[in-house]
Amino acid sequence: MAASIKLSTVSFSSLQPCSSIRQPLMPIKIGCTKSIVLVSQKKKQNGTQSRLQRHLKVKALDAAQPFDYESKRINEIENNSKLKIGIVGFGNFGQFLAKTIVGQGHTVLAHSRRDYSEVAQKMGVSFYMDQDDFCEEHPEVILLCSSIISTESVLRLLPTQRLKRNTLFVDVLSVKEFPRNLFLQVLPSEFDILCTHPMFGPESGKAGWSGLPLVYDKVRIGQGLRAERCQQFLNIFAKEGCRMVEMSCAEHDRHAAETQFITHTVGRMLGNLNLESTPINTKGYESLLRIVENTAGDSFDLYYGLFMYNVNATEQLERLEMAFDALKKQLVGRLHKILRTQLFDGVARGEVSEQSSSLADPQNPTSDTTIPLRTK
Repeated sequence: MAASIKLSTVSFSSLQPCSSIRQPLMPIKIGCTKSIVLVSQKKKQNGTQSRLQRHLKVKALDAAQPFDYESKRINEIENNSKLKIGIVGFGNFGQFLAKTIVGQGHTVLAHSRRDYSEVAQKMGVSFYMDQDDFCEEHPEVILLCSSIISTESVLRLLPTQRLKRNTLFVDVLSVKEFPRNLFLQVLPSEFDILCTHPMFGPESGKAGWSGLPLVYDKVRIGQGLRAERCQQFLNIFAKEGCRMVEMSCAEHDRHAAETQFITHTVGRMLGNLNLESTPINTKGYESLLRIVENTAGDSFDLYYGLFMYNVNATEQLERLEMAFDALKKQLVGRLHKILRTQLFDGVARGEVSEQSSSLADPQNPTSDTTIPLRTK
C-alpha cells in the first residue's frame, strides 16, 4: 500500500456510479490518508438529502517499480552472457588474460603446477593445485595457456572425464596446426574445440587490446547453446576492441612463419650483438632496439616452439640464411671489383709497385682509395 496520497492528485473520471445513484461521486478526506470515501448525494421525495458513503482503499499507484519485468530480463541476459572459465597454466600470459576476463565479470578458475594461490586471490580468481578438484568445478571453457612444448603432456594428464561432456577447449598458442591436431586426437568427440592466437602479450597489450589482432579457427563447435557459448568467449576479445580475424590453422602457420618467427629470429640475433642506444640514434636503429626489447622478454622455449611446431619455420630459416649469404656475396663481389680495378688500371699506368705497397701497408698516406681486406 502507499504510505500517503494527496487527494488533489486522485482522479475518479473512470469510475461509474451505481445504477441507483444519479449524482456524481465526490471524494472527501476522513482522517486517514490511506483511504478515501466516495460520497454521493440522493434527494428524497420530501426534499431532504441523504448521503451514501463508499470506502475506497488505494492499493497501487501508477509508478515504475524498481524490479519490473524489463529490469529482470536485462539482468537475466547479462548473467547468461557470463562464462565460467578455467585457465590451465597460470603463468605470465595466463594471468595477463585472466585480468581482463575477470574485469568483464566472468568467473575464472585456475590450475597450474606452481602455486599461484596468492596472486589468484588478489585478482579474484579461484586457484586449484589439484587438477581433479579443478575439473570437478565443471568450467564451461578450458583455456590452455601452457607453453608450446608442454601442451601435449598437460592435456594428456588433465582428467577430462571429470568435465562436462560438452566443455569448450581453447588454446592460445603461437602455432595452430599442432594444437588443432592434438585436440582432435586426444579429446572426445563431445568436446568443442576453438583454436585462437592473441597476437599480443603482456608487453604489447599492456596499454589495451584495441586494434590488436586475434586469430581464431572454429575447429569443432556444436549447435545451439554450444555455438552461443563459443561466440560469448570470442566476445571477450571483441569487447576489448581486438581485430577479429577468422583463419584456418594451416593458413595461420604459413603467415606466422613469415612474421612472428622471422621477427623473433632477427630480434635474438640483434640481442646477441648487445646493441645499445647512442646519442645519435636514427629512427631505423630505434626500431631495431624495439624489436630486441619486444623479443627479449620471451623465453627461449617459446622461440624453440615457434621453430619446432611450425612446419614452415625451417623453410623461413633457410631463406633467411640464403638472403644473408647473397647479401654478403654482393658486398664482397663489389669489393673485389674495386680492388681489381685498382690493380689492373695501375698496371696500365705503370703504378703496380705503388698500388702493391699501398695494399701491403694500410697506413701509407699516399693512397686514399685503399680498402683493407679481412680474412677469415
